[in-house]
Amino acid sequence: MRQLITRIDEALHTRLKRHAAASGTSVNAIVTSAIEGVLTTPEDRGEAVRRRLRSLGLLADITPPPVPPDRASVIESLRGRGTIADLIEGDRDGR
Repeated sequence: MRQLITRIDEALHTRLKRHAAASGTSVNAIVTSAIEGVLTTPEDRGEAVRRRLRSLGLLADITPPPVPPDRASVIESLRGRGTIADLIEGDRDGR
């Protein structure tokens, strides 16, 4: 873990300590969180929001729709069933 030493105004340091005490956390945790907030990309924030919503049961995981079969596999699956006209006629007879 690395250390970061910086100079801040006395009044700001006092406010920071008060905020940490009121929040029940450390000055270090607040500063680290603030720096992470500045460096987080919009995509990271969006993923964090989605993760939080999932944990609360407010966002379901959505699976993408299945990929349709390619033309060659469809043709192969119909091999031996007759012509297209036969298939259409058979479908009409089934109504």
